[in-house]
Amino acid sequence: MKARVLFLLVFLGVFLIFVTLNWVTIVTPTALNLGFTVVNMPLGLVMLGMLALLTVFFLIFIVYMQTSVLLDARRHTKELQGSRELADKAEASRFTELRNFMATEIQKQSTLEDGLKESILTRLEQLSSDIHTTVGHSENSLAAYIAELEDRLETKFPDQKT
Repeated sequence: MKARVLFLLVFLGVFLIFVTLNWVTIVTPTALNLGFTVVNMPLGLVMLGMLALLTVFFLIFIVYMQTSVLLDARRHTKELQGSRELADKAEASRFTELRNFMATEIQKQSTLEDGLKESILTRLEQLSSDIHTTVGHSENSLAAYIAELEDRLETKFPDQKT
């Protein structure tokens, strides 16, 4: 048991013992002044009745307060759940947006890569063509030099043919 409940039960037990021991005094009638009239009633019983009435009002107040707290907690829970769902949707939306952005960027990179690849291949073909042309010119020049040397050799040494 909680300490508060135990304390309340002990206090109630002591109070009941006190009332039982003093019951004769509690029910003894006395003259009570109500402000506008005087009545002959037992003061202890009136005080016990007022205490009982106050206790009932206090219990009603406690039930009302707990009910309102529970209703507020339930309302807050619903609001929190709605906020959580909204945040989850926003997060999912951000993930979708990020996925679309990444796909777009990857597509841009792929297009850029393809363009660079094409330009590199074109440049390589141009360089290959230039090399073939240069090699062809070098071959022709070398053949011309060799032919000129052969002509010179033949004119200098006309009788020796290989």
